[in-house]
This record gives sequence, structure tokens and C-alpha cells, in this order.
Amino acid sequence: PWSMRYPLIDGQGNFGSPGNDPAAAMRYTESRLDPLAMEMLREIEEETVDFSDNYDGRTQEPDVLPSRIPNLLVNGTSGIAVGMATNIPPHNLREVSEGVIWALDNPEASEDELLAALLQRVKGPDFPTKGLILGTSGIQDAYRTGRGSIRMRAVVEVEEDVRGRTTLVVTELPYQVNPDNLVENIASLVRDGKLTGISDIADESNSRRGMRIVVTLKRDAVAKVVLNNLYKHTQLQYNFGVNMLALVDGVPRTLRLDQVVRHYIKHQIEVIVRRTRYRLRKAEERAHILRGLVKALDMLDEVIALIRRSPTVDEARTGLIELLEIDEIQATAILDMQLRRLAALERQKIIDELAEIEAKIADFRDILDRPERQRQIVKDELTEIVEKYGDDRRTQIIPFDGEVSIEDLIAVEDVVVTITRTGYAKRTKTDLYRSQKRGGKGVQGAQLKQDDIVQHFFVCSTHDWILFFTNKGRVYRAKAYELPEANRSARGQHVANLLAFQPDETIAQVIQIRDYEAAPYLVLATQRGLVKKTKLGEFDSNRSGGLIAINLREGDELVGAVLAGPEEDLLLVSAEGQSIRFHATDEALRPMGRPASGVLGMRFNDGDELLALNVVKPDTFLLVATDGGYAKRTAIEDYPVQGRGGKGVLTIQHDTKRGRLVGALVVEADDELYAITSSGGVIRTAAEQVRKAGRQTKGVRLINLGEGTTLLAVARNADEPSDVGNGDDNEGDDTGAQVEQPDSAG
Repeated sequence: PWSMRYPLIDGQGNFGSPGNDPAAAMRYTESRLDPLAMEMLREIEEETVDFSDNYDGRTQEPDVLPSRIPNLLVNGTSGIAVGMATNIPPHNLREVSEGVIWALDNPEASEDELLAALLQRVKGPDFPTKGLILGTSGIQDAYRTGRGSIRMRAVVEVEEDVRGRTTLVVTELPYQVNPDNLVENIASLVRDGKLTGISDIADESNSRRGMRIVVTLKRDAVAKVVLNNLYKHTQLQYNFGVNMLALVDGVPRTLRLDQVVRHYIKHQIEVIVRRTRYRLRKAEERAHILRGLVKALDMLDEVIALIRRSPTVDEARTGLIELLEIDEIQATAILDMQLRRLAALERQKIIDELAEIEAKIADFRDILDRPERQRQIVKDELTEIVEKYGDDRRTQIIPFDGEVSIEDLIAVEDVVVTITRTGYAKRTKTDLYRSQKRGGKGVQGAQLKQDDIVQHFFVCSTHDWILFFTNKGRVYRAKAYELPEANRSARGQHVANLLAFQPDETIAQVIQIRDYEAAPYLVLATQRGLVKKTKLGEFDSNRSGGLIAINLREGDELVGAVLAGPEEDLLLVSAEGQSIRFHATDEALRPMGRPASGVLGMRFNDGDELLALNVVKPDTFLLVATDGGYAKRTAIEDYPVQGRGGKGVLTIQHDTKRGRLVGALVVEADDELYAITSSGGVIRTAAEQVRKAGRQTKGVRLINLGEGTTLLAVARNADEPSDVGNGDDNEGDDTGAQVEQPDSAG
């Protein structure tokens, strides 16, 4: 049952398994032909096929079988000999029959018309082991040319075991994949270090539950990444090479699907014609005898008298031939007739049988004279077989090769994205972070190494693009769902698994967008105060090696990236508390190409540098925070519009206690904030709980910091503001780290 889609042998006993388990010795097994196999032999005794002598001439064997089912397609075949190979996959009986019936109903259809009709009805191979077929391009190649490569994949479900560990459960394998060898291969790859993230593998298959191979993952492993590696390195995914080579009149030929169907129909019509000729001959022979019997019954007394006075059988036969004007065959039949047939009722039966036989003869001759009746008979008998033995498709064909992107299978939900300074990234569900009032100590965040901190921290949708801007002025991208999902305390996995960074490149800024029409422009800012405005669409590229986002001058680095329109204002904030606001119009900041260096946006005092780049919005506030845990909120109207290139105005008075600025965000009153500390702690609070103050004030405490702990960054939850609880949760210690808002640097 794991080798043939429609088994032809009904076995009893141990016939082995899909793995390496051997069958029992033949003294312990029995077998018989399956009822479907009998359909392949049906009416073979009616001269429907030619017979030839066997190897020693003692008996004869059929050259081909009548095969009332299209077995070459429904069960497929594979083999190699004398430099030629064939590999035809199995198909679903119902689908193939639908195609054959269409061809029978449309005998005048051209090759292209028949092939198009078959492609609509025969969806693709249907393997006995079920599994998945990815895409239809390989199927169409095979059907149109006789050769093709069909990508098969196992059915794998992601589950969680009783210990809370993530497992990959394989319930269906590709056709002809040995599960025992597969398990051994995976274990070997894990031992050799070619597969990571796997802690255990077990084959739990049995006759009751069927196929079940369980791959247990390590705690920090990402199921999607491990699964993709399994598809790449093992037979959980592999290609079935179709080679539809068959013997046509003893000559090997590579056939298209429509040619296979036409040859099958031609064979079936030949079987029907030969069967009908055989039946016609038998019917005529019987009718000939019945006509002689009727003549004898009409002259019964003379026949009896002739037989009684004849000394021998031969003389009686000769006498009957002369008396009744019949031939020797009829005379012999009369002599062989039993006396009971002489009864009047039996005489009528002979007359009725003759009439019935003559009607059949007329029908047989009509069949032989009319090809449309021959096709109808093939259709009716095939339909009868399908109704009896047809079943549903086992192998599912799923869109692939660009027909449906992988993100169509990913749920749309908001996640918190965290990226550390050393490049570890993860996504976490937003409900794992609780709302707190100002002054809370936060909840347990990422467990990081001593020399690592969280550097980028924001909320986005799983389907958003995440643009990674590096300090060297290049940009890479990935979908949010491609980041490994982890809990709040995990550090995630290194982005080197996703992005092909160049040597000495580190992540400088990260933003997320729904698509490349999210904003007209992308504005970039460097550490030395240069700014550049470029059309966002210029960054839409699938190049895995990244794109040049800005041409940096020697010693400069990229620090900020925001989405902006020409009618908006930009706000630059320095680490020493200076700020400058200017228009983003094409006159004030002309658009430039991706490789350009930009123009001067802000000048600095000695020792100062750019900290943040923001887009100004009406009725909002600029929230700034220092590394000492202090923050304040200042109305955006307090920042006058100036010309680009100046030093700007003061935005906060800082001292040794409060420290330098580590974050500067444009927020609304109902926004939520995340604050991250050097020890890894994360606090979530509402922006309205941060006191409003003028530009030249020092701010109030945002978060209580432990000894030796500093505030690293603040981030705004711009997508999903929610009600902040009134409780003052102080659970956990400060173990979070630095963050980066999509439209700010800090």
C-alpha cells in the first residue's frame, strides 16, 4: 500500500513496512489478486489480446493485458534497462478517468485541446504515501513534454510536547522515502553539525497511529528555520523526476499525457472490437446450431424415424444432412440433443434463444460498424469501475513558485521586535509586556550576555518589512515573521542567519514599513549632521547583499532613518540636548539618489553629535530621556522652524546626575512607551504620565534605576496604543536594554 496507489495484490501476513523491516518468510504469507487486478484480466479469455509462447514453448502468455483501468497512469511504473529508464508517477483513478472520458467524448479534439482538457482534470500525481506537491510548473512540464521534475514535501506539524518543548511532527512523507533511513540521516546531520537546533528525533510510527516522526527542537531554536534546513538537507523535500517512457508497438517512446491517454483509448477500443468479434463469432455459431435444431423439431417424426432405422451414427448424420438440408455441425448437434428437448416447452425455449441470439448478433454487428458505440462502451465500463474503486485524492497540491508567498500562511499580528547590539534578534508577542505607571521597575526582559544590550526595540506587524540600516550606510530587509519567535527572556538568534552583512557592518537603525508606498520619501541622517531625502521606492529590491542607502564620508556613520512627506517638518536632536526643526519640502531638502551623501542638516559644538531624527506632527510632544532615568515631554510648538544647517535651540538642561540624552521621540498623549535599561529591564508606560515641561527644563524621573544601571533608550509603541493599567507593578529587575523606534534614533 505504500508502493502502489491501487494495490493489485491482496496480501495476508507480514509484508514488511515502508522502512527497513523485511517481509516474513514466504511460508508465512499468502496472497491473491485484488478485485481491481481482476479488472485488468477481465475478458482475457475472449481473444481480446494476443498470446505468445512462453520462454520454453510449453504454454502461452498474453503480450499485453486487456487492462480495463489505465494502470500505467494510476499506478505508475519505474525501471531501467538497456540504457533507457522510465519513471511514471501514480495518479488518482477518478481524475485520470475524467480525462479519458473527455477524450472519448471529443474524438476530433486536437492535441493541444486534449492536453488542455487533461491538465484541467488531472491535477497531478497522487502518491500512496500522501504528502504535498509544491506548485504546478513541474507537473505541467511533465504532462506537456513527458519529462519534468515534481517537488514533493512531507507534511510537518509544529506541536508542543508535555515538557513545553517545540516539536516538528512528520505525519506524511514524500513518495518512496524510507522513514528509517530518513531518521538515521537526520541524526547523522545533527552529529556532523550540518543541522542545528535539534535535540532529539524519534520514530513513533505504528499501525494504529500511522506515520509519526517527532523531531524535538532545542529551547532557542526557531521551528521555521529548522524546518527549512530539514527541507534543504533531507528527503523531507525532494524532487520526483518524471520520465514518461513507454513501449509503443514495441518501440520505446517518451509520451505526453495526451499521447498516453490516446494510446490507452486506442487499446481499449481494440479490446472492445476484438471482444465483440469473438462474441459475434460465438453467437453466430450458436445461432447456426439453433437453426438446425429448429428444423429438426419441425420435422420431428421424420427425424426420429431416420435415426431409428440408421445402423450407425455416421449414416444417421448423413441422413439428417440430406433430409433437413443442414451441415455436419448442425446434424451432430441434433444427434447430441437430449430427448427432453423434444418437449413442446423446450422447443419454444430453443426458438426464443434463437431470437435472442439473432438480436445479439445484430447488436454486435452494430458495435463493429459504429466507432461511437465502441467509445461509449469504453466510457460506460470505465465509469462502472471508477464508481466501484475510485477514491479521493491523497496528495495535496499547494501553490508554490510564487503562486502564493509564504507570508500568506503567516498570521497577521503585532509583535515586539528586539535586536541587540551584537546582532541577536527576536520577535515577541505584545501581550507578554504589561502596562505600568511611571516609576515602576519593569518586568523581566531579555537575558543577555554582559557585553550585549538591546539596541533596537519596536512594535510592528508580522507582515511588515523591516529595513536594517547599517553604520556603513547600506540597507538590508526582511519580513518580521522571518525573525525567530521567542519569549520575553530569550535573546533570540543572530541576524547573520538572515542578512548577508559585509565585514565590520553593524546595525545602526531599523524601521518597519507595510510596503514601499507607505511614504513618499525616506530621510537619512548621519552622526555628523548630514541629511538626505530619497524616494522610498528606490529601496525596493530583493538583493540579498543589500543596497547602498547613503554614500558616507570618511569617519561618518549613519544614525537615523525616518519616513517623511514633502509637507512635513524634520526635527534633529543632538546628544548634548540641542535641536533643530526645518521643512522637508523639495525646496528646503531636495530629493537625491540612493548613493548620494546628503546635505548639512545640523551643526554641532565640540564633542556633540546627532542622536535622533524625527518627523514633526501637529499637536504632539518631543519626549526626551537621559541615561540617568529622567525624562520630560515638551510641546512640539515650542520648537521653531529654522533653516537647515544651524545649531538649533536647547531642548533640555542636562547635568552630571541626569546625564546625556539617550532618546528623543515625537509622541502623542495616548502613546505608550518602552524604556530599556542597561541591565536588560523593560518598563511599559503611557506618554501622558511623563510630565510636560518647557524646552529648558531638566525633566522628572521616568524609571527607578538600580545602582550601576543606566537608561539606554526609549521607544514608542506607535501601532497599538492600549489602556495603561493603574497598578504600579514593580515585579522583576531591570534586565532589558536599549531600543530604537522606527522613526527615531535613540
